[in-house]
Amino acid sequence: MKKKSLKIVTIGGGSSYTPELVEGFINRYNSLPVSELWLVDIEEGREKLEIVGALAQRMVQKAKLPMKIILSYDRREALKDADFVTTQMRVGRLQARILDERIPLQHGMIGQETNGAGGMFKAFRTIPVILDIVKDMQELCPDAWLINFTNPAGIITEAIFRYTNFEKAIGLCNVPVNMVSGFASMLNVKEEDVTMEIQGVNHFIFATNVFVNGKSCFDKLLHLYAHLKEEDTIQMKNFVSLPYSPSFIKGLQAIPCPYHNYYFFTKEQLEEELQQLNTGTVRGEVVSETEKELFALYSKKELDKKPEQLAKRGGAKYSDAACNLIHSIYNNTGDIQYVDVRNNGAILDLPTESAVEVACRITSAGPQPIVTGNLKLPIIGYIHMIKTFERLVVEAAVEGSREKAVAALNLNPLCPSDTLANIVVNELLKAHKQYLPQFNVK
Repeated sequence: MKKKSLKIVTIGGGSSYTPELVEGFINRYNSLPVSELWLVDIEEGREKLEIVGALAQRMVQKAKLPMKIILSYDRREALKDADFVTTQMRVGRLQARILDERIPLQHGMIGQETNGAGGMFKAFRTIPVILDIVKDMQELCPDAWLINFTNPAGIITEAIFRYTNFEKAIGLCNVPVNMVSGFASMLNVKEEDVTMEIQGVNHFIFATNVFVNGKSCFDKLLHLYAHLKEEDTIQMKNFVSLPYSPSFIKGLQAIPCPYHNYYFFTKEQLEEELQQLNTGTVRGEVVSETEKELFALYSKKELDKKPEQLAKRGGAKYSDAACNLIHSIYNNTGDIQYVDVRNNGAILDLPTESAVEVACRITSAGPQPIVTGNLKLPIIGYIHMIKTFERLVVEAAVEGSREKAVAALNLNPLCPSDTLANIVVNELLKAHKQYLPQFNVK
């Protein structure tokens, strides 16, 4: 029996994305009755949380809904009897992200917060915290669903599956949402009519079939995608997507996600990032300025809705995707969404217990992965390599193993040499020392 009111807890409630989340719950209130939304953050984030919390209150008041917005700095108090928990944390805040980008780039290695060295260290900082949250949830709200969209979402979900017995964890990313939107535009159809078959892991997925109203149109889409102009590629806000050669797409017989630009255009992406570094600004610093602008807007007492400027963030649509997912679980809709879940045979070539990103039917019992069988031949090796990287990153994070960190980075295609892997790991360990107690850095 469905509950007539829901308690939702958002950890990292002071995030600039929170107004998106609040807007999503307001728009769905008739079919998703959120009575309490707890926004939780740490003391260092008090100023942002209070600004975002006040805006959330104004948004709810404008909507004339009986939804309580509660601000808290006590995670355990907030989690008690929660129905859903969302996580959107940034351990070390944006300053840590900037170091994740700058330090690898100074050694000629791509600095990106979800891939390669940057993604690895974001995972190192986040995994101990997420495992603590899961432990608290098992005690205080064992029936709640954890919806994680803290990056790198796949690695963090992998850590939960490997090191806890908590089954109600789902990783969420906005990349598949952008792919569906892009494919709908190419085919000149409505987004809601498009579904995909995808294979892979977070930020490393391939569309292996695409359907319009249940009928495959993959051959047509593959042809269109193979002949895209640069201005028509599926773009993310945080980097420029380049068009692939027709030969590559036709040979691959799959459509890469936007983040594959880092792997298939490594030279070009590195050159662009080095150019940004040389002009004095990396992506994290751009985001920091965007955040300042957003919080200046959020502070205005006359503002009572999500500002349009929020769409400038690379994670735009994350929060809407989270609301859709929660709505579908609560209402047992059975619609198809793209999430990070335990594999359980959805992709035959990958371990059962590993996290994969696949199409799932969303039910009240959670996401039900749609079986895709074996990985397509052209992508199988790459996906195995990235999954091995993810597993080693998780082990390194939990064990505090510098050796496994070096091995993991060496196995990542964005790392050009063992020598640099050691240098970058050492420098990032020192830079993030206060957030990495498990590594015992002296």
